[in-house]
Amino acid sequence: MENKFLKLMRDKTTLVADGAMGTNLFKQGLQTGDAPELWNVDFPEKIKNVYNDFINAGSDIILTNSFGGTKFRLKLHNAQDRVIELNQASASLAREIADSSNRDIAVAGSIGPSGELLAPLGALTQDEAIEAFAQQAQGLKQGGADVLWVETMSSIEEACCAIKGAETTGLPVVCTMTFDTAGKTMMGITPAQASKSLPSLETPIYAIGANCGVGPTDTMLSILEMRQHNPDVAIISKANCGIPKYQNGEFIFTGTPELMGQYAKIAVDVGVKIIGGCCGSSPEVIKAIAEAVKDYKPQPINKQRIIATLGEPVNEMPKAQPNSNRRTRRRR
Repeated sequence: MENKFLKLMRDKTTLVADGAMGTNLFKQGLQTGDAPELWNVDFPEKIKNVYNDFINAGSDIILTNSFGGTKFRLKLHNAQDRVIELNQASASLAREIADSSNRDIAVAGSIGPSGELLAPLGALTQDEAIEAFAQQAQGLKQGGADVLWVETMSSIEEACCAIKGAETTGLPVVCTMTFDTAGKTMMGITPAQASKSLPSLETPIYAIGANCGVGPTDTMLSILEMRQHNPDVAIISKANCGIPKYQNGEFIFTGTPELMGQYAKIAVDVGVKIIGGCCGSSPEVIKAIAEAVKDYKPQPINKQRIIATLGEPVNEMPKAQPNSNRRTRRRR
């Protein structure tokens, strides 16, 4: 049977990805500090509801609830010995919902950062990182993932380790980075550097791009830079729903479905293949994106029109939650 992700990539000009798993689980009772991955076995119906809502909103691709599914992240919840179980469950639930749809839906196995620093900045070796990502990827494959979706990366070195770990499954691999610090990742990588480095790896990359960040304007400017430096690669964009702001002990997002519909059209103009939302993006946002790109014809684009349509770029990190750090950061 043909891989559904590759089939969709071949058959459709533009694909719609999903929105934010964390945002929607918080609405169902997930608390800050909880491990969403444990909900794959503790509250599977809630996870399936999120998958189903995004498909009904128009998603062609749904990401599994496995962003923090490495043994390093799961160790924070004493679940480091459940990597295969939790990742397999996340993909299996997504596979069940995808296969019940009346159209082709691809299941993307979400692989987020380890939360550790690679040597020489930290104690984690590349071999250890590759092994951990490979373990997670195997669980996602066993659950029925069509593609492995390495995301929210700040370091080229860690992205490479995740990609090498994912390739052990034989599944297609994509990778997105987060440009949230004055147009660079937290580790100082520019979109231009990412667009040159990621496709040059020995492992074939089916798409690269940007996710999360500080809002649609900054994300689209990063994507534009990636496109200008590598016009041939397939591009992914999953921007936050507006700009994240920390208020009254929680993050809120300033965007609306209308804004994200405009963002989706700009993404088509830039030449993005896969368009979705990240933190703060509800099924209503994804519905707006799907409706915006349907039958839309791309228009000439430049930096000035992006800013005029979506607003001024932020170009700085939002004020962080007290005591937050790279180890605890995850998509919302």
